[in-house]
Formats: sequence, C-alpha cells, structure tokens
Amino acid sequence: MRILLVEDEDHIREAVKINLELDGYEVVSTSNGKKALDMIAGQHFDLLLLDVMLPEVDGFSITEQVRLTNLEVPILLLTAKDTAQDRISGLKKGADDYLTKPFNLEELLLRVGKLLRRSQRVKGEDIEQFEFGGNQVNFESFEATTFRGEPIMLTKKEAMLLKLLVERKNEVVSRHQILQSVWGYDVYPSTRTIDNFILAFRKYFEKDAKKPEFFHSIRGVGYKFTN
Repeated sequence: MRILLVEDEDHIREAVKINLELDGYEVVSTSNGKKALDMIAGQHFDLLLLDVMLPEVDGFSITEQVRLTNLEVPILLLTAKDTAQDRISGLKKGADDYLTKPFNLEELLLRVGKLLRRSQRVKGEDIEQFEFGGNQVNFESFEATTFRGEPIMLTKKEAMLLKLLVERKNEVVSRHQILQSVWGYDVYPSTRTIDNFILAFRKYFEKDAKKPEFFHSIRGVGYKFTN
C-alpha cells in the first residue's frame, strides 16, 4: 500500500512516516501542497494523508481538486483546527476522515488501516479470476484460456500488469504507475517493454489485434483496459 504524506512540520512528517513504514506501508512524503498535486497526478497512491495548512496549496484545496477526477482514493486530513466548521468543511470537500493535532500515533495508524481496508473491499482488489470477451484468466495460477479455447501460461509480470489494468478498467493507467506497481523501483524497463506486453495481450485475447477492443494505448499517457 502506497501512502502520500503531506505535512509541512518536519518532526511530525518524519515521526508519522517512520511509524507508517514500520507498519509495512510504502510512504512518499512532501511538505508542499503544489508538489503534492504534481505527485498525485503522476503516481498511484492508495491513501492520501494531508495536513490542512500547507505552503502554496492547502489540504482542503488538494482534496477538492483530487475529488474532481478520483472519487475512490481515501483522504485523511490532519490539522490543528478543531472546530466543527473546519471538520465539516473538510468532509464536504471530499475527505473521508479528519484527525486534529496533537494526535495519538496509534489512533492515526488505526484510522489509516481502517480506511485502506474499506477501500480495498470497495475496489475488490483480491480478484483471483476474471472473464472478458470469452477469455478467462486466473491470477493465482497465471493460467489463461483465450476465446479460441487455447491455454496460455502467463509470466508473473504479465499477470501483474494484466491484473493492474483489469482492477482499473476504463481508467487510463500511466506508464509511471505501471513501472511502480509491476516493476518496482529497482529496475525500470523501457517504455517499449510495456508496449510489448500490451501487444502480447492483444495477440492472446483480441479477436483483431490491429483493432483492439480491450487493450488500448493512450498516446503520451499510458494504457487502458475497457470492458
């Protein structure tokens, strides 16, 4: 699970980051609201942990902008403002939860875990099998059967990429998101490598690979699975 932590107080940011990482989360952090928006636009996060008072763009504004295009990612606001009106304002703009400073780290971790579990249930990310266009895929065994009835054994990377696209069907998934989710940070393949995976999927699963129905390349952005 990847979490974006946006907090301009260094000691709070470092303490929260360390504790989240000890709980097994991957944490990306920044102290600047504008930079946070750039990071959200270019990367995938499973949860946003936002301070309200931030340089350049505040947490309320970030929440509002994110909700214009993404209604799913959980947002937890952190703030020193503890009036009812502030809490209501944050929730109206699309935040899922609100924690006032000073807060207990254990409570923060419990709230983060609860939001992520609820989000995963909604997204159905524990998908094991999937059918589309007469094709059947088992993400546990990496086995697939095409609409022609041909059995295929997917590589682990093929299965990971296919599952990522399926889980975010009808959404454009950026190359950067694919690199982070499928290849991680150690080895970045070239864009051509991802293109070759998409071409393989078309060969396996499309009735006409030159006129794809399911696997689409979005020029200059990424890829999209439609069903």
